[in-house]
Amino acid sequence: QGQLVESGGGSVQAGGSLRLSCVGTGYDFRKFCMGWFRQAPGKEREAVAGFRSDSSTTYGDSVKGRATISRGDLLNTIYLEMNNLKPEDTGRYYCVAHECTVVDRPPRMYTGQGIQVTVSS
Repeated sequence: QGQLVESGGGSVQAGGSLRLSCVGTGYDFRKFCMGWFRQAPGKEREAVAGFRSDSSTTYGDSVKGRATISRGDLLNTIYLEMNNLKPEDTGRYYCVAHECTVVDRPPRMYTGQGIQVTVSS
């Protein structure tokens, strides 16, 4: 069973920066794509950034130009750096890993417990 653990959240002022980390264990990192999504109270879940199966990256429209996703050499760790934070970036950020190359069955997916990010104006 895969597990994901996020770290690095907290409170930051608008215009500031933060870096989130996520470490995965218990699954074959080579077969999973990792990424981040977030959810604010009363709002729908929103994809923030992620890796595709070809290692390219994708970003949500609301964070394009302000976010950078990267990963460690062992592929089980990803990072999310966000700059010029806005109050609307407030929410709980979740790390997710899913089997991105499976076609003959439902892909497995693991989600971390999430970490709170609060941006004050």
